Amino acid sequence: MNSLLGALAWLGDPVNWTGERGIPVRLLEHLGITSAAVLVAAVIAVSLGLYIGHTGRLSFLVVSTTGALRALPTLGLLVLFALWLGVGIGPVILVLVILAIPPLLAGAYAGVESVDRGTIDAARAMGMTEWQILTRVEIPLGLPIIVGGLRSAVLQVVATATIAAYLPIGGLGRYIFDYLPLRRFEPVFAGAILVTLLALVLEGVFAALQRLTVPKGVRILQGSPAARGGSGRARVELASGSPAATAHAQGASGPPQRRSDSVSAENSTSLPTQ
Repeated sequence: MNSLLGALAWLGDPVNWTGERGIPVRLLEHLGITSAAVLVAAVIAVSLGLYIGHTGRLSFLVVSTTGALRALPTLGLLVLFALWLGVGIGPVILVLVILAIPPLLAGAYAGVESVDRGTIDAARAMGMTEWQILTRVEIPLGLPIIVGGLRSAVLQVVATATIAAYLPIGGLGRYIFDYLPLRRFEPVFAGAILVTLLALVLEGVFAALQRLTVPKGVRILQGSPAARGGSGRARVELASGSPAATAHAQGASGPPQRRSDSVSAENSTSLPTQ
């Protein structure tokens, strides 16, 4: 309890928020390391996942790769790459890229694979090319799952980027590795609190982003029983946000006209006028 109160007091000290070793500088360093690693991993893993999910080829690679990479010890790899490449930012980024690839690869593959096959067949029947099917049907419909993979990768990397200070590189981990040998536990606890808060903030941001990436047409499909039972062509148009298909789905989802009303209308028109 005393260490926690001391950490809160350390965080409230204005001195720790200024200078080259201040919290804002360390926070930006931490975010920079995380962003660089996730960006490099996304270029590799998302592209490969989209290709595998669309073509169905090399699908075994997703299971084997994600399982193998997740089993690798992060700190051991960091030491190995540091001995091989030298102390610097390179080994840190390389280790974090390896850590981020499994969730990104699995998310991209699962997002494309989750799209209904009937919808894809309907898109082909409408004359779409394979590139159009991928970019206008599969990616929009699978985007929430793809963002979910990105969300998982960011959280894993932002938490593990703390070990970058082991070499030493910048980031919030410097408060842990620099002050732990000195047995100054207030900055150590403060660094752990900052990493936790950063992870929670990013979790909230990506959770909201994941909800926002659900296509408008999918929301219409989820709320319209008639649209859910419609043709594959209508589902493709709804997924692409077609106003005509949306209006059709909304009209089709309205209450059907009762037969008694139609019969009454016919009888009223057939009565002779006096």
